[in-house]
Amino acid sequence: MWVKLMDVPDGYAASIWRELFNQEALSTRIVPPIETGLMYESRSIWVPDGKTHVAREIMNKI
Repeated sequence: MWVKLMDVPDGYAASIWRELFNQEALSTRIVPPIETGLMYESRSIWVPDGKTHVAREIMNKI
């Protein structure tokens, strides 16, 4: 099961967050808007249900 962690303003920010989480061995899913998949539209970042505390700790490091 996946849990929504946060919304980011565009696809570029989502790719940066994905790289950061991947460096810490945390899998992520980035969900684009349904209508279009343009990079300048907002995205949602989802993490596994049991790993939300890990994601929060990574975000607190920054």
